[in-house]
Amino acid sequence: MMDRAELLESLQELPLYFYDFIDPAELEFSERIRWICTQECPMYGKSWACPPAVGTVSECASRCAKFDSCLMIATITEVSDITNIDETLATRPAHEAVTNQVQRQMLLRGVEPYVLSTEACTLCERCSFLDGQPCRFPEKMHPCVESHGINILPLLEKLGLEFQYGENVVTWFSLLFFKE
Repeated sequence: MMDRAELLESLQELPLYFYDFIDPAELEFSERIRWICTQECPMYGKSWACPPAVGTVSECASRCAKFDSCLMIATITEVSDITNIDETLATRPAHEAVTNQVQRQMLLRGVEPYVLSTEACTLCERCSFLDGQPCRFPEKMHPCVESHGINILPLLEKLGLEFQYGENVVTWFSLLFFKE
């Protein structure tokens, strides 16, 4: 079993706004969140990290329910103009790098997490999903939280965490599911 205190101590060195263990049963899965993927995201149907490749919301909820623990992490970054989507999205790689560091910390402790993060996966120039081929890097690919239909806002409210910190602050979340 992983020593949670040891992991949390190692996370203190990372630029995380928030990190703590949550019960996966507290997560709300919603078709409304998936609707955003299907209607508004240009990556829908183009990546193994996105719907429909990740499965239905019900399948995603079942996959996550197989884990008895989850580590939620969050980073915040200030931008000059929150309405500038290019500037906002340019802050995502820094969060992904931190997510990868947390994943490595867990792997070092013998835990292989199922990671949901912020991306539609940009590891390959052209996703093998488009060619009907398996993912080339499944151990590195992190589907986004929204792709699974997870509504993170009720959990944030329960934890007393803000999602909006001001008009020019971007907040990114990752969920690392694991078995104890």
